[in-house]
Amino acid sequence: MRVAKSSSQSTTPFSPSVSIEPIEVSAAISILTGMYPRPTPRPADLDMVRESYDRVADNYVEMVATTGIGDIRTHPWLKAAMDAFAGTVAPIGPVLDVGCGPGTVTAYLAERGIEVSGVDLSSRMIEHARRLHPHCTFTVGSAIDLELRAASLGGVLGWWSLFNLPRNVLPTVLASFAAALRPGGQLIIATHVGDDDVERTEAYNGVPVQWTTYQWQPEQLIVLVQRAGLRPVADLRLPADQTSGPAAVLVAQRDDA
Repeated sequence: MRVAKSSSQSTTPFSPSVSIEPIEVSAAISILTGMYPRPTPRPADLDMVRESYDRVADNYVEMVATTGIGDIRTHPWLKAAMDAFAGTVAPIGPVLDVGCGPGTVTAYLAERGIEVSGVDLSSRMIEHARRLHPHCTFTVGSAIDLELRAASLGGVLGWWSLFNLPRNVLPTVLASFAAALRPGGQLIIATHVGDDDVERTEAYNGVPVQWTTYQWQPEQLIVLVQRAGLRPVADLRLPADQTSGPAAVLVAQRDDA
């Protein structure tokens, strides 16, 4: 659901819980196995969030193609962070891109020889991902319902894709990611920085949406990944620019054998 790296959205402070749809597990992704129970009850407005991402998918894909927004190759600092992550996790194991959207970053990693697959709550986003990147594997699913086998992954991405998770849900999701990493494996998170929960009502040329962006301070995220059992190894702070507000990239590693 990688779609909120743009300032073209109406925003209003808001705070009810909004999340994403339950996973439809594909046999192609063998790392999804049923080791973890559902971490939280299904939010009442979950369907509205999924439908919002389905509605913006076409415009988002066009935006990436025509402006480069959402493509890390147009942002040297984001590209450098992803390249460093890729170089570390490549020899450790497969990588899962959670909230992959139309698969832009998934394909970028695959081009660098990473064994990577993508999962996204929006079936329309996954349709685009499969069309644009047929050499990659994509599945419809939600971060709250991934059933990840313990110590099965070299890396996990939450690349502008975890901000719809309510504050009481994100810690459980991060714990499931941490448990799925092999020793030396890494989690990379990119997200919006702030103190507010912001309701999104419009996106990408006026498409009506209904989701909440839960903004975090980097120090808060560091505490969360540490509590999940990971060690922060990189912390990149990015100021607001012409397309987005301030952002943070955090990389954390599992060290235990």
